[in-house]
Amino acid sequence: MFYKASPLIFTNAKELRSNLTHAETLLWGYLKTKPSGYKFRRQHPIGVYIADFYCHKLKLVIEVDGSIHNEQGVKENDHIRQKIIEAEGIKVIRFTNRQIEYGLEDVIKLIQPLLHA
Repeated sequence: MFYKASPLIFTNAKELRSNLTHAETLLWGYLKTKPSGYKFRRQHPIGVYIADFYCHKLKLVIEVDGSIHNEQGVKENDHIRQKIIEAEGIKVIRFTNRQIEYGLEDVIKLIQPLLHA
């Protein structure tokens, strides 16, 4: 479930769980209810990465991207990171802070079909 994450990654993930962004907090409000019976974890180690949210049973990562993810170098790193995670058979979906903060209901509508696939 952790894909050989190191102890340092676990330490970093624990710290991140204590410092969720506003958008992550909003989405966590929904995901922690175990929608359709699926348990999601926040700031979950996957190899050398930390996924914002992860459901092991669905092999689903949900990423919440702030404005820094619009920068070219960060976009390139996100692309590489996503390909590595997907190579483990994990689906990755991404939402922006703005999508979550101003349209949480729409984000939930996009997630729900993945819970019934």
